[in-house]
Amino acid sequence: MKKLLKSKWFIALIVLLLLAAGAVLSLIPGSPVKNLLKPVQLVGSPSQSIVKRAGDTITDFWSAITDGVAIREENRALKEQIADLRYHLTQNEEAALRYEELKEALHIKDMFSNYVIYGASILSRESDEWFSTIRLNAGKADGIVLEEGNSYPVLDVEMNLVGRVIETSDTESRVLPLLHEGFAVAAKVNAVNGATFMVYGDAELKNRGLCLAKNIDPDARLEPGMEIVSSGDGGLFPEGIPIGVVESVDNSNPLEVTATIRPYSQIGKLEDVFIMIPYVEPEETTAPTVAQGT
Repeated sequence: MKKLLKSKWFIALIVLLLLAAGAVLSLIPGSPVKNLLKPVQLVGSPSQSIVKRAGDTITDFWSAITDGVAIREENRALKEQIADLRYHLTQNEEAALRYEELKEALHIKDMFSNYVIYGASILSRESDEWFSTIRLNAGKADGIVLEEGNSYPVLDVEMNLVGRVIETSDTESRVLPLLHEGFAVAAKVNAVNGATFMVYGDAELKNRGLCLAKNIDPDARLEPGMEIVSSGDGGLFPEGIPIGVVESVDNSNPLEVTATIRPYSQIGKLEDVFIMIPYVEPEETTAPTVAQGT
């Protein structure tokens, strides 16, 4: 028993039990123990304060970590929502654009009622898009059947002249664009008794996005800013298809007045076009007569 009383661990245990009992008794209202423990509290308060501050720091640090994780998760969710909204907005814009293009197609059909209108999308453009052919995703299987020596006008969604179909396969068509050096169209000023002439692709002007007007009557009124449309002469292009505007006029040689034309259509921005094919009435077939025997 004497050894137990002299043991440091036993003494420490007794002290801890006494302190715990004192702490419990100090909670009782009016207890004198509370006054007796004041010196102990004063001695221990700095240590308690340090421990408390350390605990608060750890708590704040952990709260900052959990709050940061929560904020990152919220940001991720918000980014996903924004991406989803942008996707749906893009889809709606594309749907609206397609709707407007379909309305334009109906407008083209109203303007040129004796033509069948086929829609097609551009598959590819060459690096020199104005001067090489353009591939479309519509061909013979879609009704674009090109007879030898024939060609079909190609318009953009605003009815502006883009070029003409020069070749078709089962699934694709090739278009010669307006500024190509091999392109030509009979044109006129879009006015009553407007001057008539031919518009060609030109090797020198194509790099500037212009084409050349030739065969102009020296007495004809032709000024920059005037609108040019197809005249209908020659039968390939119907009358009234918008081509572009006069950029400049050169009448330095009265025997050969020329002008530059800036086309309306911008192939680099096009995605869809319309092919105009003349409507042909189906031939009526009569049933063969059967001779009656006598």
